[in-house]
Amino acid sequence: MSVNRRITTTVIQQRKLEKKAITMLTAYDFSMAKFLDDVGIDMLLVGDSLGNVVLGYDSTLPVTMEDMIHHGKAVCRGAKRSMVVVDMPFMSYQVSTEQAVSNAGRIIKETGAQAVKLEGGQEIANEVKAIVRAGIPVVGHLGLTPQSIHALGGFKVQGKEEQGAQKCLKDAKVLEESGAFAVVLECVPALLAQKVTQSIGIPTIGIGAGVHCDGQVLVTNDLLGLYPGFTPKFVKQYANLNEHVSKAVAAYTKEVEERVFPSEEHSFKISDEVLEKLY
Repeated sequence: MSVNRRITTTVIQQRKLEKKAITMLTAYDFSMAKFLDDVGIDMLLVGDSLGNVVLGYDSTLPVTMEDMIHHGKAVCRGAKRSMVVVDMPFMSYQVSTEQAVSNAGRIIKETGAQAVKLEGGQEIANEVKAIVRAGIPVVGHLGLTPQSIHALGGFKVQGKEEQGAQKCLKDAKVLEESGAFAVVLECVPALLAQKVTQSIGIPTIGIGAGVHCDGQVLVTNDLLGLYPGFTPKFVKQYANLNEHVSKAVAAYTKEVEERVFPSEEHSFKISDEVLEKLY
């Protein structure tokens, strides 16, 4: 396959059949999207996690359609190969099927993304069917669904008990039947995720769901260690950029205060002849 060929739903589904792992990371702006695209990440998720990561909210609930479209546009400008998936924010698809289709259409038309992602199972089956019927690919999202954080009682592992595990499995099957081409499994026991993965024909993409999913997704800022403090159990930090950024900014501050920067090599010149004519 050509390096520059766009990743499609067919490619993603084929990966499951070929047992080739799917890579997915979040992106919220042009620069990061271009970098991840150049590296070869399969799918870029413009997650409503931008509410926490970019906009400084305590949850994803305040994120609007305008926020998602704004950041989705930027990511799509940077991604030439990766499939771009944009989250549908809270209350953009829960009110009615018609609203769901309309908002999904807006996201695709205005951002240039290739798919949308919705949280939930049986309760959004009709919306998924209608969006797919409109020609828009859908990724599902089960387990810990941040838009339902109040109903779930906080950020905690889902599906540890029989009832919750059975619902997760059933919801995954419902999403497949409704036309979703993939499903994210967040914060569920690894063996439950394995059971779901083996029980459906569409790819599963895990985040805190163990190694047996068909693919994995992380928030890029977590992977890069851009923030100090709490790190979720399921996150592996592959770098500690917070430390490097802090040192770089501290060095810059020191050089500015000591008038070391900018030096002559970072400055532009003007001839004495021109200066003499100024008054």
